[in-house]
Amino acid sequence: MSIKKANEPRRKKKLTAKKASRKKKTSGAKVLEDGRIAYMAGDFAKAYDIWLMLAETGTDALENAEAQAWIGSLYANGDGVDVDDTAAFAWYLKSAEGGNVQAQSNIGAMYSMGNGVVADDAKAVGWFERAAAAGDAHGQFNLAVLLSEGKGIEKDLAKAAEWYHAAAEIGHYPSQARLGHMYSTGHGVEKNRVQAFLWLSLAAQHGIGTALNALEAISNQMSSEEKAEALGLFDAWRGRTAASAGPSRIEPLPG
Repeated sequence: MSIKKANEPRRKKKLTAKKASRKKKTSGAKVLEDGRIAYMAGDFAKAYDIWLMLAETGTDALENAEAQAWIGSLYANGDGVDVDDTAAFAWYLKSAEGGNVQAQSNIGAMYSMGNGVVADDAKAVGWFERAAAAGDAHGQFNLAVLLSEGKGIEKDLAKAAEWYHAAAEIGHYPSQARLGHMYSTGHGVEKNRVQAFLWLSLAAQHGIGTALNALEAISNQMSSEEKAEALGLFDAWRGRTAASAGPSRIEPLPG
């Protein structure tokens, strides 16, 4: 019977490529979380240093992009640094080009408002389209606003309604209000009091003032059957809201 020597060193197992990749991702995710914890505690300088390291030297493109978005947010809001729209735009642009959807929406907003960059509605549309196609509610809303006004793109109320609807479906309250108004007036969609009541009610429960006024007006036009149908749809929808936590949003003021 063989006996293993007590002092024989144990061989270290080599990390497989898959495990090594997982370790890197876990490490990057931890750095992002460490930065977020510092940010939530109000230690913006520490958060900046943590995210800057990842933004400049990280090995995962998406994690780099998220860190870059956070730094852009710090400059946009003056958290731990002086407000600097130009620096915010530069960091958001790096993040957007790296695939961060929220940064893409923010870049669109900055082009739309001329914050940190010369205003350019056509470029704003391009970035909003990328964010909207990726399912970002804010990008969808802002794209719909520009389509409604014909800024940077040909005016198209039907397409605007489609994007408002996409954002409304994932709980974006301003989009729900806009969509409700369109159904109440028949602009971009076929006039429908039941749908107008549904979307205006969803927006109104979150304090969208214009939705409250429009809801009262549409209610006075509805039959008891229409109200019953609309209330049934509203009850089925209640509680379906979208929440997110991440770098701050930049949005142009709705026209």
